[in-house]
Amino acid sequence: MIGVTGASGAPIAARVLESLHASGEDYVAVLSSGAEAVIREELSMEPAELLKGTPTVYADTDLAAPIASGSRPTRGMAIVPCSTNTLAKIALGLADSLITRAAHVHLKERRRLVLVPRETPLSAVELAHMTHLAELGVVMLVAAPPYYLHPKSVGDQVDFLAGKVLDHLGVAHHLYRGWRAGEA
Repeated sequence: MIGVTGASGAPIAARVLESLHASGEDYVAVLSSGAEAVIREELSMEPAELLKGTPTVYADTDLAAPIASGSRPTRGMAIVPCSTNTLAKIALGLADSLITRAAHVHLKERRRLVLVPRETPLSAVELAHMTHLAELGVVMLVAAPPYYLHPKSVGDQVDFLAGKVLDHLGVAHHLYRGWRAGEA
């Protein structure tokens, strides 16, 4: 399951969704209203274009969707990008949207949950929320560029970050080559 919220980082979400579609994996996507605005701004496209080919899409307001229940098994969930508002709601146990409810399902069922915050600098409040969630087993995959891989473009950085999300969801990809000691 992929949740997309209203933080900067829509290109990462787009690459994750594109890669999931290409992999043939079954997946579900949910966009917050904030995500829709960011997609229009950062990708210059309508959200429906981004979701083209996605097997199942739910509205973030649909709290009765199957993914709002622990009886719907999933491989895991990634929220990419994850706004600090969404991060705080998850850390504090607030589930007022499908994205935050599904995140809580993943916590209570002890399923893989990956959050990709894209904010800088981070306040002490945000760091405390991240620490709390990490202590609960949530993967905090901060959108930090991989300079050791010598990215040649922003696209290389996006591929790396999308690949890291897919790594944590157990989805095979060819978006980046990991660290190879001694290689240039």
